[in-house]
Amino acid sequence: MQHRFHVNASSDDDFRSSRNIAISLFKRYKNVINRGGGDNLKEFISAGVNAYALGCTDEGLRKELMDIEDSGLEIEGLGSCGGTSLKFKVHSFEIRECILWLGIVFITILCTPQPTVIRWSPTPPVSADVLHQWKGFCAIIADAYYVKGMAWLPVKILQLEQMAVTGTSEKPSVVASRMQLVFSTLEVCSSVANMYT
Repeated sequence: MQHRFHVNASSDDDFRSSRNIAISLFKRYKNVINRGGGDNLKEFISAGVNAYALGCTDEGLRKELMDIEDSGLEIEGLGSCGGTSLKFKVHSFEIRECILWLGIVFITILCTPQPTVIRWSPTPPVSADVLHQWKGFCAIIADAYYVKGMAWLPVKILQLEQMAVTGTSEKPSVVASRMQLVFSTLEVCSSVANMYT
């Protein structure tokens, strides 16, 4: 039986084309930036897990968002408390960060004990460069989560991993937010695995 993981998406239309998937992810990314993490972050991750399962790649979704930016189209945001939603343009720096988050979600899924999320495509979800840059980072956190039952790590350990791979490390606050993204992805993947065991 084929299971489709689908949480809090506004409609099935969100997942009918790669453009719709890219827009859905970007809306959820903007929601985290504008309204904070917690449930908003889990919604972004859930949409990312769906994109992974459906065989999307980080580069394919980046291209969709860049095409939207180039066309000058505005995206309607997710409805706010007042029922009205804002429209916004897509900017390059936001695309970069959104797709980086997505790449980290995809790589985290690759670091989970199999099988958690089944991917319906043989195409790698991220490029070799992105995998090289982030696999160690995600694997350290996955090991802490699955083997040691931890939900947090010293930021310094992760900065050292970044330094070893890329020669530079991000600011502690940025590294902490990346770590939160990985731990939250592991929680979402664990809940998916528990649903089907």
